[in-house]
Amino acid sequence: MTARPAILGAVLAIVVAACSSAGAARTTSAPPSAAPADLTIFAAASLKDVLAEAETTYESANPGTDLTISTDSSSALETQVEQGAPADVFLSADTINPQKLVDGGFASGAAIPFAGNKLTVIVPTDNPAGIQSPADLAKPGLRIIAAGDEVPITRYTTQLVANLAAEAEDPRSFAAAYVTNVASKEDNVSAIVSKIELGEGDAGIVYVTDAAASDEVTPIEIPDPANVPATYAGVVVAASPSQGAAAALLDWLIGSDGQAVLSSFGFLPPP
Repeated sequence: MTARPAILGAVLAIVVAACSSAGAARTTSAPPSAAPADLTIFAAASLKDVLAEAETTYESANPGTDLTISTDSSSALETQVEQGAPADVFLSADTINPQKLVDGGFASGAAIPFAGNKLTVIVPTDNPAGIQSPADLAKPGLRIIAAGDEVPITRYTTQLVANLAAEAEDPRSFAAAYVTNVASKEDNVSAIVSKIELGEGDAGIVYVTDAAASDEVTPIEIPDPANVPATYAGVVVAASPSQGAAAALLDWLIGSDGQAVLSSFGFLPPP
């Protein structure tokens, strides 16, 4: 008789321990909180239109949450985060700038790819220079609107020009002619589009989504063998006071709802 209470006590202790372990497991594996929060999003200029739509969709699904979106070149925004600018999430048109924040201790967790894109040549709707293919970017006297050296579109463009040059009869001449034709270097990809819309340049290289968003430019398709895929990635900023809500936004962006919004604007799934 005296052994029975001891056995029951041992069994009860095992059950309590098991429940505690299960509760701990649920806590550590729970998704980030989407509790209402005011979030500031620093994002690549090429994300401006899609994030305006995403803002409406996300706020409707998360009552009490307010998103403030600031767009510019990814490189400029990365520098601002390092200098202490108040941001909760950084969404870049590449993986390099988010990784800089990770490596420098300015981000929480790893950089997360959330979208893909491709490049295209754009010209004014009346196409005064008569550009028919990417090979025409080496035509003498052409005015090409480009971006600054640190802007992600420039790195992608550099690879694209190398790919196009490899297909030309004289690769060195093609690359040199392209460089000679660069008439200006803008702060971001949106500024390239604006200048082409105004007829202040004959051609520019932008993302496919930027061309699709404008009624005042004509895209010149780049064949896939020469095209350069762009990967967009984001991070939660380490200084954000709303870590859970910021992480929840990134989770939403890579989930089915966020991907549906991105896809509707022509973005590709992340690689």
